[in-house]
Amino acid sequence: MLELYVSETCPYCRKVMKFMEENCIEYMKNNISNPLYRDELVKLGGKEQVPFLYDTENEISMYESDDIIDYLSKIGE
Repeated sequence: MLELYVSETCPYCRKVMKFMEENCIEYMKNNISNPLYRDELVKLGGKEQVPFLYDTENEISMYESDDIIDYLSKIGE
């Protein structure tokens, strides 16, 4: 499962979400306005930065919208 940690006001988060929606990529959106998800984000990635993708099946995690989109493009091939 793909988990995407986001802030609704973040333009980089919206860029990744738009890519995922346009490419019919299923994911769970975790909005860090919820303290539970913010705490999870820091535990998984070490910092409070979004967007943050966590691929639970492959145990891959990353920040940076362009890196996330590149990764998603490759796993979708």
